[in-house]
Amino acid sequence: MLWWTYQQLRVSSAKTRLAVVQKLVDNRDPDAAGPLIFALKDKDADVRYAAAKALMKFQDSRAVEPLIKMLADPSAPARAAAAETLGHLGDPVAVNHLVGFLRDPDPAVSSAAARSLDRLGWKPGTDSHRMLQLLAMGNLQQLVKLGPEGVEPLLDLLRNGPPNKQFSAVKALGEIKDPRVLPAMIKALRNSSTAVRVAALGTLERLADASAYPEVEKLLRDPDPHVRGAAIETAMRCGGVRAVDALCGCLQDASWEVRQAAANALGLLGERSAVEALCGLINDPDRDVREKAISALAQVRDPRAIVPLVPALLDPESSVRAAAAATLQRLDQHWELHEGIRQIVPKILEAAKSADYWVSHSAAKLLELLKIDPANPPADLCAPAREQKPAQKSAPHPALPILADMLADRDRDFRLAAAAALRSLREKSAMAMLTAAVRDADASVRQAAQNALAALN
Repeated sequence: MLWWTYQQLRVSSAKTRLAVVQKLVDNRDPDAAGPLIFALKDKDADVRYAAAKALMKFQDSRAVEPLIKMLADPSAPARAAAAETLGHLGDPVAVNHLVGFLRDPDPAVSSAAARSLDRLGWKPGTDSHRMLQLLAMGNLQQLVKLGPEGVEPLLDLLRNGPPNKQFSAVKALGEIKDPRVLPAMIKALRNSSTAVRVAALGTLERLADASAYPEVEKLLRDPDPHVRGAAIETAMRCGGVRAVDALCGCLQDASWEVRQAAANALGLLGERSAVEALCGLINDPDRDVREKAISALAQVRDPRAIVPLVPALLDPESSVRAAAAATLQRLDQHWELHEGIRQIVPKILEAAKSADYWVSHSAAKLLELLKIDPANPPADLCAPAREQKPAQKSAPHPALPILADMLADRDRDFRLAAAAALRSLREKSAMAMLTAAVRDADASVRQAAQNALAALN
């Protein structure tokens, strides 16, 4: 009844033709190879693909020539199926044709061609073919072992491969010492794939080359928090001290993980110019961020952090209280004698009344350390804020109204200049307008506004 099978392979419905191909496979009739070879010319790519895959089970030499022609099929899955089946049919005549498809732009096709060539016993006769075979089979570690010789094929994969292959290429290139790797990683920072950008940052972090810093700094404003977090580590390694201002800006990031990473990096850098910005995180809503900021202050070792740190001894979280106690001891073994602490005694007295046991208990211990009797505190330390003589407010800077208008201007450069000017003025009354600017549509303006807010703290 083969004539009826051929008739059904000519019907207009692709769904019917596909069902016929599947039935031929299920019946395992040796005579089915003829209709399947006929189906290799079907106008529907799914039918051609199914027929090519099916012929793998029939071992019919008549299929070799049609399958070789099918290697030029416009459908990548159909080409891959043809390449794979040729390997299983075992005819060496297919070898020369398959070699050319190691360069196929679709990784599934090049991979199928490589596997079939290996199955047919082909050995690459040139370095170029050897590289192509390794790439097609995804054996990038073999390219890594070749050292500088393996760089160019990996660079080509990074330029032209799909995102998952680009990621693998970046990881492999990061293991090779070659001057071509650095510029390739810097260029990869502009890749559309998050995974590729993160992998490139990891390689640049290990290279720690100062020339990469300007491009790395741009990723501190990347839309993806994973990229921003990775960029912090790399910026610290590549930029060193010149990264401090940008990292301080990251302390205002919406992601707690990014804030934590920035605090950690600033602690490792140990720059005293970051003390005020780090102190601003002592009241961060996230416990881990507070703890990391306090630990970073221990690494910076600037006594200006003593007074801001004391309230952290009253934190509801025990890990934060412990970090604060350890940091204060590192800054000054007799920190409790610091004059500025008298300013926050009213806050400690208030905390002693807290319903939270650990807060009130910690406050009582702190008052004991400061030798203050909560039942009879010195009058000059416990007066409510409303009874104290208010500090005389200085007049706002005359440029503030103009800068406020500029922050709302349509021109992005005007808004950016206004934010930068407000950072220099350090006017507390500008906090509201800068807080609004943090939601600006332009990423550069948002970053400039965040930097200006950090300068106010």
